[in-house]
Amino acid sequence: MSYIVKTDFFYPPRGSVRRLHIYLPDGYDDSDERYPVMYFFDGHNLFYDEDATYGRSWGLKTYLDSWWKKMIIVGMECSHTGHERMDEYLPHSAWRQKFTPMGDLTMQWIVNDIKPYIDSNYRTMPFRECTGIGGSSMGGLMSVYAAARYNRWFSKAACLSSSIGFCPSGIMKDLDESEISPDTRVFLSWGTIEARGIIDPEGDDHNSYTYRRNKAVFNKLNRHGALPMLYCQVGGRHCEEDWEKQIPAFMHFLWES
Repeated sequence: MSYIVKTDFFYPPRGSVRRLHIYLPDGYDDSDERYPVMYFFDGHNLFYDEDATYGRSWGLKTYLDSWWKKMIIVGMECSHTGHERMDEYLPHSAWRQKFTPMGDLTMQWIVNDIKPYIDSNYRTMPFRECTGIGGSSMGGLMSVYAAARYNRWFSKAACLSSSIGFCPSGIMKDLDESEISPDTRVFLSWGTIEARGIIDPEGDDHNSYTYRRNKAVFNKLNRHGALPMLYCQVGGRHCEEDWEKQIPAFMHFLWES
């Protein structure tokens, strides 16, 4: 049986802890097999509804339990205090926003602290070809950032409903200046009604805006010779229920195709 290990892990930039939600596949304790690893932001929203912020998870454990490819998932919980999550998942200053960009400190924490811990304590395939990262919303933004600036560690990124609009110029600069390996795969998605009721109760002009942002990232990655994928979720909203529906698409693209 697969199971989830929950452990608190020190986050130096805040001097506090963040919980890790670690999925270990069926048979992990009964073999010497090593596994690829995928790291996810907002780890509390991945597996169980009772842990999720809004009472609905991605149901990722259910999917993985029936998927043929066995792997380890490391869900990294965010801060739940004030706007600390926004700070910690923001890689660059945000226009007209009073957030402190701590995204790079968060990425340093992942590659310098969390990944070595996981590779030392679990049977992983530690090299970049078997290491991915993913997230939604601000976690999607961080995954785009990781694919660019931390490409040395991550060869795959699932970037769902990424909040690229918070710092588009910074992200474009990251993509221009970074050395991105041609074997990099990046899944870029958005939903057609993510902003309905927020911007326009009848329609969603946000759809064309998010398409343009994702297409700009797509074009930059293409110029590096990487392999990005654009995925438009028709009727997709900005919520865990609809991100769950994208799991087969991004897992197949990143790990099977």
